[in-house]
Amino acid sequence: MSINKIHHIAGLTITAFVGIHLFNHLVSIGGADRHVEMMHTLRPFYRNIFVESILLFALFVQIVSGLKLFKENRKSATSQFDKLQLWTGLYLAIFFIIHLSAVFSGRHFLHLDTNFYFGAAGLNSLPFNLFFIPYYGLAIVSFFGHIASIHSKKMKQSIFGLSPNKQSFAILTFGIILTIVIFYGLTNHFQGVTIPKEYEVLIGK
Repeated sequence: MSINKIHHIAGLTITAFVGIHLFNHLVSIGGADRHVEMMHTLRPFYRNIFVESILLFALFVQIVSGLKLFKENRKSATSQFDKLQLWTGLYLAIFFIIHLSAVFSGRHFLHLDTNFYFGAAGLNSLPFNLFFIPYYGLAIVSFFGHIASIHSKKMKQSIFGLSPNKQSFAILTFGIILTIVIFYGLTNHFQGVTIPKEYEVLIGK
C-alpha cells in the first residue's frame, strides 16, 4: 500500500472524530453547560480504550506520513491548492502533537476534566488568548483548507454550476465562518467566560 493511500485512510479516521469534536464546540453557542452536556453524551463513543487507541494510531500514522509527504512534495507543489495542502498538513501535524500533549498532560498530570473550560481558559484570558486564538483558529481553518485541497484534486464534476475549484473555495470559506462561530460560542458570545478555580492553573493563577 502506498504512503498516499495510508495517509488517506488515516485522514478519514481522524476526520470522523474531528467532525464530532467541532460539532461539540459548535454546541457551545448554547452555553458552557450545553457544551459539557453534549461532551458527556459523546465521550462514551470515542473515549474508550478501543476507539481511542485507533484514533491515536491514526494520528501517529497521519503525522509521520504527512511529514514524509511534505518533504517529498514541497518543491514540486505549484498550484495554490497544492501549496495549501502541504502547509495546512504541516500545521495540523504540529498542532496535533502540541494539542495531544496538552490534553493528556491535563488529564493525567493535572487531573483535570479536559472539557469546555480546558480549552476556553486560554481563549478567554489575556495575554494567553493572543496565542490561543490564532493557534485554534489556524487549526480549524487548516483542517478545512486541507479538505478543500484534496477535494480540488479528486472532484471531477461541477455541482450546482460550481466548478471543483469553486467548490473547494466554498469548503474553505465554510471553515473560516465556522471558526468564527465556534469562537463566538467558546467566548460566551465574545463577552468572556468566567474560568472555574480548578482551571486557573492553566493561565498561571
